[in-house]
Amino acid sequence: MSNSIRKVKTTDLELKDRLVSIQRVTKVTKGGRTFSFSAIVVVGDENGIVGHGLGKANEVTTAIAKGVEDAKKNLIRVPVYKGTIPHEQLAKFGGASVFIKPASGGTGVKAGGAMRAVLESVGIKDVLAKSKGSSNPHNLVKATFNALLELRDPATVADHRGVSVDKVFNG
Repeated sequence: MSNSIRKVKTTDLELKDRLVSIQRVTKVTKGGRTFSFSAIVVVGDENGIVGHGLGKANEVTTAIAKGVEDAKKNLIRVPVYKGTIPHEQLAKFGGASVFIKPASGGTGVKAGGAMRAVLESVGIKDVLAKSKGSSNPHNLVKATFNALLELRDPATVADHRGVSVDKVFNG
């Protein structure tokens, strides 16, 4: 059961960017090796909106700037409920598999590397997360995004079931 992608317009948003990973990549030519950089960047307003992007350039700063611009084109809205996620979710992308679970207040973001950057950019304060399989940052970021896209807020669930929001929780 997948949701339609919740795209967001970038006007009037205060987006903060986080560098997830940067790699030096090599192109072998007749004249020798040409080095450039590949950067994975996550941007978010820490209030439910997040996006990820990939930038490639000959200099690190240019690669990061390109990544930020790409991330701003891929923004999604995520339901954040009382500083955590509404329900647990499992998602995959490539060889990476992620599991995110809501946590009680004061727990903090218990997640590693690439997942932590995405979850903090969304504005989630308390969550338990586990990555299984590949630790490739590209795939981890995309798997985390898949998990966040699958999340449904309590109002949506109540509307879908045709009951009140109280009934969803006490049900």
